Amino acid sequence: MPDSPEQMKPPPGHFYLAGRLFPRKKWWRDKNMRTLYFFILVLIFTNTANGFDNSMMNGLQAITYWQDYFGHPHGSTLGLFNCVMSAGALSGLIPMPFILDRLGRKPCLVIGAFFMLLGIALQSAAVNFAMFIAARWILGFGDILVICTAPLLIAEIAPVQDRAILVTIAGANYQSGAFIAAWTTYGTLQIKSNWAWRAPSLIQGIFTILMIVVVPWIPESPRFYIAKDQPEKALKILAHYHANGDEHDEVVQLEYTEITTALAMEKNAQKSFSFIDFLRTPGNRKRLVMIVSIGLFSQWSGNGLVSYYLTTIMNNIGITDSQTQLVINGGLTTFALVTNILFSFFVDRWGRRPINLISTIGMLISFVIWTALSAIDAQQNNENPAIGKAVVFMIFFYYLWYNLKSGLIASYTTEILPYHMRAKGYTVMEWALYGALFFNQYVNATALDNIGWKYYIFYCCFLAFELIVVYFFYVETRYVPLEEIVKYFDGDDVAAVTNDEFEHDAKRAVIHVDDSKAA
Repeated sequence: MPDSPEQMKPPPGHFYLAGRLFPRKKWWRDKNMRTLYFFILVLIFTNTANGFDNSMMNGLQAITYWQDYFGHPHGSTLGLFNCVMSAGALSGLIPMPFILDRLGRKPCLVIGAFFMLLGIALQSAAVNFAMFIAARWILGFGDILVICTAPLLIAEIAPVQDRAILVTIAGANYQSGAFIAAWTTYGTLQIKSNWAWRAPSLIQGIFTILMIVVVPWIPESPRFYIAKDQPEKALKILAHYHANGDEHDEVVQLEYTEITTALAMEKNAQKSFSFIDFLRTPGNRKRLVMIVSIGLFSQWSGNGLVSYYLTTIMNNIGITDSQTQLVINGGLTTFALVTNILFSFFVDRWGRRPINLISTIGMLISFVIWTALSAIDAQQNNENPAIGKAVVFMIFFYYLWYNLKSGLIASYTTEILPYHMRAKGYTVMEWALYGALFFNQYVNATALDNIGWKYYIFYCCFLAFELIVVYFFYVETRYVPLEEIVKYFDGDDVAAVTNDEFEHDAKRAVIHVDDSKAA
């Protein structure tokens, strides 16, 4: 078996599993795989609702009826409008790993969807500030359960050949919601009533309803079933969706082998996993640094300024017309959607570490230029429209580099965590992400009000710090099956999931399950 991801690059039309080369299946010609990919598409669209909400809050700030209804919020009040959803998300992260590990991935999706629909209903019908704030807290609580669970389930049911791309698209699909919301708020700007802001809130619920309708038919994670001592169900799911029901298919046998062996080794190593175990071994400490930095860097790279306060930034550079602001918001989300989806198909070809390095360097250069242009514009009191246009261009240029890596948030996190750590590790990453987001949403509005462009200097410095962390800590995982990535953190002895002895034992277990079922 090749020793590094670079050596594991398969020839065109093939993929590696357990050190062996297999031809890629044409999923569109396989009925069961087409069904599975439809289910995965539904799970991918769970992130659409999240992106819709964030972009919608940006758009609402440019709608006069929303501003008038809530008394033209600014500074800390505007920050509270935005950050309360993150507060709800941080609360939802507390029960999430226990729901995932004890009840499974699908129940977590349903529970989260219920809270999301409740929050959307209250937000759409809000009659005062308190009701709107309460609705957004509930919405955040449910949203985090859904957007954390969906990529885990995708990673655990997707065929090996397409897993990385599908999970990356799931992360990148945040931009589809932002795209829809940006142009929805642009369209509802023409409504001459409070429905100009209530209508977008209602539309947000469409994606959650779609998921609830389909989720009963989506398969549960085979890894969850094996962890709960129900291997027959796991084998049946793998065989049905990956090999048209053939439990003796070679790829299915090897997938089952790797999962059962890896989980057995994890159980032998320790009875259960707690958050404190992230500090016990060098491999786990490295994982901790990586997952915390992935979450933190996803929101503290300067993108939070544009995600929620584009209207304020536009006002600061002299672009104050509501329609122009919404067009820029729509154009930015369109650009982000196209580039995110496009980059998702190159995660294996370019590699995780190079993508993170190039993205961070590009963002740093862009942000420094953006900051310098903003300083010049402030000195000239917005008298030169060309500088304002240059700032807008640099925002787009910055997002080109940010979008290069944004889809990797979900896929990279799930890859570097073995099953017994995955739910809790993903929770840690989301704690870092939403902790940074909460800070951004609350502090950014106040900082922009008080010090304007000078606040950008903080993000220039932080991006330089990001580059150092990525360079020294991030590892490459492309082409490596999910159960085998552990060796890059814990060594070959711990990760010997393809060892002949283990493979032999696991295959015997598969045959035993199959024979007992037939008997």
